[in-house]
Amino acid sequence: MAVTVEITRSTVLEPSPESARGGGKKIPLTVFDRASTDGYIPAVFAWNGPAPTNDALKDGLLAAVARFPHLAGRFAADDHGRKCFHLNDAGVLVLEATADADLSHALAHDVSAHINELYPKADREREGEPLFNVQLTRYACGGLVIGTACHHQVADGQSMSVFYTAWAAAVRTDSAVLPTPFVDRSATVVARSPPAPAFDHRNIEFKGEHSSTHAYRVLPMDRIENLAAHFPDEFVAGLKASVGARCSTFQCLLAHAWKKVTAARDLAPDDFTHVRVAVNCRGRARPPVPTDFFGNMVLWAFPTMQVRDLLSSSYAAVVGVIRDAVARVDDDYIQSFVDFGEAERGGIEDGGDELASTAATPGTVFCPDLEVDSWLGFRFHDLDFGYGPPCAFLPPDLPIEGIMIFVPSCAAKGGVDLFMVLDDEHVDTFKQICYSMD
Repeated sequence: MAVTVEITRSTVLEPSPESARGGGKKIPLTVFDRASTDGYIPAVFAWNGPAPTNDALKDGLLAAVARFPHLAGRFAADDHGRKCFHLNDAGVLVLEATADADLSHALAHDVSAHINELYPKADREREGEPLFNVQLTRYACGGLVIGTACHHQVADGQSMSVFYTAWAAAVRTDSAVLPTPFVDRSATVVARSPPAPAFDHRNIEFKGEHSSTHAYRVLPMDRIENLAAHFPDEFVAGLKASVGARCSTFQCLLAHAWKKVTAARDLAPDDFTHVRVAVNCRGRARPPVPTDFFGNMVLWAFPTMQVRDLLSSSYAAVVGVIRDAVARVDDDYIQSFVDFGEAERGGIEDGGDELASTAATPGTVFCPDLEVDSWLGFRFHDLDFGYGPPCAFLPPDLPIEGIMIFVPSCAAKGGVDLFMVLDDEHVDTFKQICYSMD
């Protein structure tokens, strides 16, 4: 039976004058912000009942947002006409909704059919659009789903993890516990004088004339299929044993998924395939940036192998390729990227073309490549609004073939969930082989 989701209330919550910290300042986007997706990223979490009241959730949200002024701000233009943050404390949008079903039944049967009704549909082209939007959906059983949509140029996944846990703590403790994050974006982009970029950032992190992103084709949306795989802790332990050396859960699972997706795609042995791996740069920069920095500080590694080598190599060899590529995103590379941003800023302010991120558009097919993001460091267990951690993370439909996201499972027995998108012609083969370690 179809689930009906009805919006019952829409409110823009603004921090009080006493708590607001934006001060009306205009803050430039950093080069890390400009390299990130210019669009809204949804996230959806579910809790079985009982759950906090909507008023308690909104009060905690207001208290937390006041400490994260970028979330309550808006985009604007600076004196040179470039996009910037306006920390005007204009507030966040909150939608309240009801769903005419039991949450447990929806999770077991048909939540995917109405997942896109569980988070706000923000429009990045609409003037004055809030940068952070929330939907609180109550199910008939008392279960709660919180869906959010945050503009990616405001914050990366690490930052949003910090914010979500702060919001949960505010609700759980009646705002007695309110951390103050590090929000000084200028501290993450201190360029050398003069700037001395040493890598081709215009074509790596941005869509320059020779960027590889120009080569990807587009499929009709009905050919793109979202799917999920659950890897229990025992399976992960087996993978690590196959590697035979110390490796992270992410490294061994990525090596496994890369092998299996490549096999399912039936690529030519002479083809090359790479994975675009998101790398958190906070601890890699010198000096390091605080882990609670709120903003964007992600770059990408590109482990690359020939198909025949990938499929025939041991897990240890593939993990080594991944590890070596990630290691190249070091302080020298990060400083070069920061210098590139400073050098480009002057040219753009003098009338040059704006930088365009390599973020893919709906329907893009990354095959023979992949793009992966890891939320394995996301503190799901801290998303406790007073009644326990979430019972499920619900991935919205992703419109780009070749996207993979690793998420810590909310299942009682732990493990890791892989949410991914493939051409529907490759799905059945992937399902048949995804748990084989051959």
